[in-house]
Amino acid sequence: MEAAVARPFRVLGIQQIAVGALDKTPLRTLWVDLLGAAPKGNYRSERENVDEDIAEIGAGLGVCEIDLMMPLDPDKRPRVADPALNHIGLWVDHLQAAVEWLGERGVRFTPGGVRKGASGFDVCFIHPKGNDDTPQGGCGVLIELVQAPPAVIDAFAAASR
Repeated sequence: MEAAVARPFRVLGIQQIAVGALDKTPLRTLWVDLLGAAPKGNYRSERENVDEDIAEIGAGLGVCEIDLMMPLDPDKRPRVADPALNHIGLWVDHLQAAVEWLGERGVRFTPGGVRKGASGFDVCFIHPKGNDDTPQGGCGVLIELVQAPPAVIDAFAAASR
């Protein structure tokens, strides 16, 4: 086991999970109608090949976004329904520092860099697979790093005292 490394950022918690299917209707039935997630909005992007409903579970700073996604075109990439658990999102306190530090250590990111995500936060994705140039990926999982707003950062700091 490697000794603890000083990082210029902290992962504060899970911001979201994103699940996909060829049709988001059954996802909405499960997550909203049966499990009680609260609908919060929709997001549609040709570039990302996605039509998603955004719902939430939890409350206050403990809220977790649930993205219910289907592809606009099932034959195009990215294939938001494959795998069905599309990605997890992690709150980070310093997104740009995280991307720079991780990149210096061989972490592979998806194309697009830091950008606004569906919920309005700055985001960047760790690619599920490494390659020759950047060997560290998400070990099969797409991971979204999400810039936490000040209230989440402050709450994490208070809870860590």
